Amino acid sequence: MTRLPHGRPSDGAPADAAGELCGRGEETVLLDELLAQARDGTGGALVLWGEPGVGKSALLRYVHDRAADFVRLSHSATRPEADLAQAGLHGLLRPVTDRIESPTTARAAALRAALGEGGGPVDRLAVGAAVLSLLCELAERQPVLVVVDDGQWLDEATGLCLGIVARRARAHPVVVVLADHSDPATRPWQGLAAVRVDALTDESARRLLATAAPLADEATVRKMIRETGGNPLALHELAALGGDFDETEYHRQGRSPRVGPRLRRAFRAAIEALSPPARLLTVLAAAEEHGDRLTVQRAGRASGAGDAAWDEVADAGLLRVVGDRVLFRHPVVSRAVYEGCGGAARRQAHRVLAATMPDGAEERAWHLAAMAHDRDENVARLLERTADRSRIRGGTETAARSLWRAAELSPAPIDASRRLAGAARAFWDAGCAATAERLLDDAERLAPGPHIARRSGGLRGVIEFTRGRPEVAHHYLTTDMNHVSDPGAVLELGTLALRAAWSAGRDLQDGALELLRELDVDGPTVSPGTPAWWRGDGPADATPAAMCAADEADVRARATIPPLLPPAPLGLAWGIDGPMGDVLRRRIPHLRRRDDPPRLAIALAQAAMLDNVAGRWAEAESSAVEGLRLARDMGADHIASHCRTSLGWLAAARGDERTVAEATARSLKTSLPQGVRALSAAAHWSRGMASLFHERPEEALDSLMPLTEPGHGAEHPTFALLAALDTAEAAVRLGRHDLADERVRALEAWARRTGAPWARLAGYVTRALVGGAGAEDAFRAALDVPGARSHPLLHARAQLLYGEWLRRGRRRIDARVQIGGAIEVFDRLGAEPLHRRARREQDLTGPPGGRGSPGAGATHRLTAQEERVARLAAERLTNREIAVQLRISHRTVGHHLGNVFAKLGINTRTELNCVDACPEPP
Repeated sequence: MTRLPHGRPSDGAPADAAGELCGRGEETVLLDELLAQARDGTGGALVLWGEPGVGKSALLRYVHDRAADFVRLSHSATRPEADLAQAGLHGLLRPVTDRIESPTTARAAALRAALGEGGGPVDRLAVGAAVLSLLCELAERQPVLVVVDDGQWLDEATGLCLGIVARRARAHPVVVVLADHSDPATRPWQGLAAVRVDALTDESARRLLATAAPLADEATVRKMIRETGGNPLALHELAALGGDFDETEYHRQGRSPRVGPRLRRAFRAAIEALSPPARLLTVLAAAEEHGDRLTVQRAGRASGAGDAAWDEVADAGLLRVVGDRVLFRHPVVSRAVYEGCGGAARRQAHRVLAATMPDGAEERAWHLAAMAHDRDENVARLLERTADRSRIRGGTETAARSLWRAAELSPAPIDASRRLAGAARAFWDAGCAATAERLLDDAERLAPGPHIARRSGGLRGVIEFTRGRPEVAHHYLTTDMNHVSDPGAVLELGTLALRAAWSAGRDLQDGALELLRELDVDGPTVSPGTPAWWRGDGPADATPAAMCAADEADVRARATIPPLLPPAPLGLAWGIDGPMGDVLRRRIPHLRRRDDPPRLAIALAQAAMLDNVAGRWAEAESSAVEGLRLARDMGADHIASHCRTSLGWLAAARGDERTVAEATARSLKTSLPQGVRALSAAAHWSRGMASLFHERPEEALDSLMPLTEPGHGAEHPTFALLAALDTAEAAVRLGRHDLADERVRALEAWARRTGAPWARLAGYVTRALVGGAGAEDAFRAALDVPGARSHPLLHARAQLLYGEWLRRGRRRIDARVQIGGAIEVFDRLGAEPLHRRARREQDLTGPPGGRGSPGAGATHRLTAQEERVARLAAERLTNREIAVQLRISHRTVGHHLGNVFAKLGINTRTELNCVDACPEPP
């Protein structure tokens, strides 16, 4: 038996937008080959088999349409005709009955007897031979195609007849294609070539849904594919039942979505063919949900469904036993059985299942709830206890469904409201944001009061924050801090309130800080450095080194309380991005294991920005893309915009202006109307960077000026600092030295306050760009800032700007050293526009005729000390490491390397391998 590779080959039933069968490439190739062989005079047969709705009928339509030059005979069997002898043959041969000769011939007599037109006995072998003879006669003029759908409902006589025909058709241009639900090894066409038509691959299902549900978002598409198991008809019917995925109903029931009418009819026929005990067994298995064989067996015995019933459902292919599990053959079968059995049968199944379980079993509470007709506080309490135990085990979605059902059964509105609020929080923690918000709204309408904030952990403010409404969020968060009793929840609300204040770019932090000071979570929550992070008002008498060391120690001490960490841009501004990144890299795997989408999305968005500035661009892109997907699934626009911010910054550094434009436009579309100044400022920064790196300073300045413009929607002090170097460079290029001076003073004041390496480096560089007698000292001081290399793009830009300054001062050799170092970093990072600019500058520094690859004997022009320096540089030692070995200053090393580059006509250290071919100098 031919079998296509298992693992859900693609769809067949529905077609994509181009009208082609989605992913049925191998099946259609086999069918096309059968038709081609028939046109060449050779017949064949193929059986397509698989579960209802998988696409067998579509493949039959495909082969029928492709055989326009054939005599086409087709029939679709039905269950009512299954007991009528020769009913299928009658339907199949009806179009060619006029070709049957007079009753005097043996063939005609057999055919007329089979079709009920003769009075003699029916000889099945004679009928099979007569049908084959008739088809061969028809095939003398043109090939013949016989297509039979729903072969499982063919009457026995027709099935035997078609088996005879299919096995003997090869000698004639006759093609027989049958579709069946069951493995042909147990059917009359045993031994024929057969192909199992399995469900869709995810890719093919997506193609199908692009046509069937074009408005469905990514999260809905994934849910539809998962819950239908890739069954094409189930996907089509789910899309037709409202056009989108009813997420709320799905979360309430905890079951697969409703099955459509066609699919329900297809499965109902198979279920109705079972005996009553076997039918009851399938209902028990569907109602039990977890596939626990022992539970279903106990309930079955109590209801009279014994071993014979198990054998019957197994033979029918509806259920299979794997170890201690009872599994339906397809996810939609369980739902079809449960929906199709009727309310009385469902309640009876749940009653029997509950009776087989001990009083304390969690599942028992669910079965009692399923059979409840009216509100029942006792069952509601059982469900609430079940939810508490599920939360402890990490089953947040199970807990949410339990609380929701408990609320539905609660007689008192206040209890229902309280339980709905708890369900909302559990759904939020499970990543089901839309359902959580709906339940929270229901709880507030039913019985408003502080119990909602207490039970939901202040969810309203959390939702407002993720929706990108920071001022509204701040109001709810600070208010609910007074109602929530759990210190951990208060801590989370307080720090989220601080983030909301920062995002809004307004001084709203004091209230939340005051409440956090009074909180004690394993020791004082708010350390002396925490207010400074959020206010930007570090102690006046603290030295930069002391502030930086204290902040780093505080970050590491707070690693166990991640909400206390500031937003990534603020942490970067304070120079604590290194330890913050370490904390996030440890936390992200933990959040994945906990399956905590909301917190994971936030952590990924934070990590992406920190990885950007640290030069880990591949990791940053991966984190931002994953965080964006999670945020979209939850409807968390605010988090999604943070991820787009990181992608926009990265695109600006890489020179991808199209991505910059798309990412920033989407961010500004939501952030400006909602007053999220942090996101608006980040978008303007990315645009300014992109313009500056492509050497359009006027355009860059237009994008960057709003960061410090009072009243502008993008005004934000943190991003104004982070973008200060870009603003100063654009201003200097345009002759706006007054503006550059302002940025210098701001950076130098911040560097004195925080000691942040990036701020010190940027402050020195902007001071050098403004010009004056101390420009070179400022450039050198910038490159010597401890920790500055942890921001590789910023450090390389300093090298490039220094090299350009040197080149303009006709110090070409020194310039080549600095520009060469910048080129290496830009090349490694993939900063394409800066790399091009540095290459152009490097070309301007080369001696006449000296550029290009070093010729033979070029190294002999080096002095002994230059060769020593060149050899050590070729071994990838830094200037300082070379200086230690040769006992000279690192600036002298840079001078020697500049001479080496000029004499050899090379641009970077990677081209120094030529020195190895020379004997080492004495």
